[in-house]
Amino acid sequence: MAQTEITMYGSQWCSDCKRTKQFFGEQRVHYEFVDVDKDPEALDRMLQINGGRHSVPTLFFGDGMVLVEPSNAELAAKLGLRTVAQNPFYDLIVVGSGPAGLTAALYAAREGIETLVIERAGVGGQAGVTERLDNFPGFPEGVSGAEFADRLRRQAERFGVEILSAQEVTAVGQDGGYRFVRTGDGREYRCWAVLLALGSTYRRLGIPGEEDFIGAGVHFCATCDGPFYRGREVLVIGGGNSAGEEGIFLTRFASKVTIATRGELTASTVVAEKVNEHPQIEVLTHAKPVEFRGDGKLETVVIEDGRGGLLELHPGGVFVFIGLTPNTSLLGDEIRRDERGFVLTGPTLETSLPGVFAAGDCRAGSTKQAASAAGEGAAAALAIRAYVEPRASGMPERGSEMEAAAV
Repeated sequence: MAQTEITMYGSQWCSDCKRTKQFFGEQRVHYEFVDVDKDPEALDRMLQINGGRHSVPTLFFGDGMVLVEPSNAELAAKLGLRTVAQNPFYDLIVVGSGPAGLTAALYAAREGIETLVIERAGVGGQAGVTERLDNFPGFPEGVSGAEFADRLRRQAERFGVEILSAQEVTAVGQDGGYRFVRTGDGREYRCWAVLLALGSTYRRLGIPGEEDFIGAGVHFCATCDGPFYRGREVLVIGGGNSAGEEGIFLTRFASKVTIATRGELTASTVVAEKVNEHPQIEVLTHAKPVEFRGDGKLETVVIEDGRGGLLELHPGGVFVFIGLTPNTSLLGDEIRRDERGFVLTGPTLETSLPGVFAAGDCRAGSTKQAASAAGEGAAAALAIRAYVEPRASGMPERGSEMEAAAV
């Protein structure tokens, strides 16, 4: 989604500004940020609009509307996002709209299975906020994450898939022969089957100062926040493919990119070669971040080198890419997960809760690649069709395949 002519007046220390920035990033909405602490004219305008109150964020839209400290629900309404489903019951509810979720949805809808997709962020999942996909089949020149997500969405909607975005799922469960999905606005939708395509999020470092500076110097999305560091030096933390690829992307804006990794680079040979050959990138190996410091915004990153010494860096911003955590905290104990939180499934991708399936990055054993996630989505859709059809026609239920295997 692209919304032009949005200007956000805010401050680096403002938690609601950070939330709004994250919302716009997830929805791939373009906007201009003005720091009122550094722009007296902007501060005067904001105070005039708000009757003398220092209310941030204050958002100005191209159509003349002004929103002051809006909630995510208010932002979703302004952007025309659908957050409430048309019906109380569906054959299939897909939680998540990345390649796994949308592929499953369009496959199911083509088979006449009434399908609802619920997405807490922007349609496309992690793939949608990736700068470029170069390894997805059928795109020889590569494709931007935003275009890829938009294509997936249009294809799913062409087959009748209903999609909710900016809507949080708070619970998934079973009620007799039905499954239910509960959303953050208190609504509950029933269905025959659920597909968990929850995806994953970037892990955090867990070091002092990290929480304080998220959105004020510490970031997890180069596509969303890289443009704010035009002409400045930035630090990327991590040594895998994501760190390498996003580091290369950041050279479009930053004057210099330093990549700090705890060991050696673990990125693929192709990515590592690009990193090492890039004139704007420096790699620090055996570098362990131990603390973020600053007064209101990030000023210093303390790094422990391989010999136990401490090094202080002063980048304009930091981007953290150190791995993934599955988005499975909403699930109850009836859906089994491994020690890292990834969902366990049987051969047909059904979980320990009958009628609930899982595919993509949230599933234990998945490869965390867009192409394989799409493949899992297609496989799950075929298994879901076999599960839904007899129930919709009144045949008796069965237990889950994982339960059967345990007998």
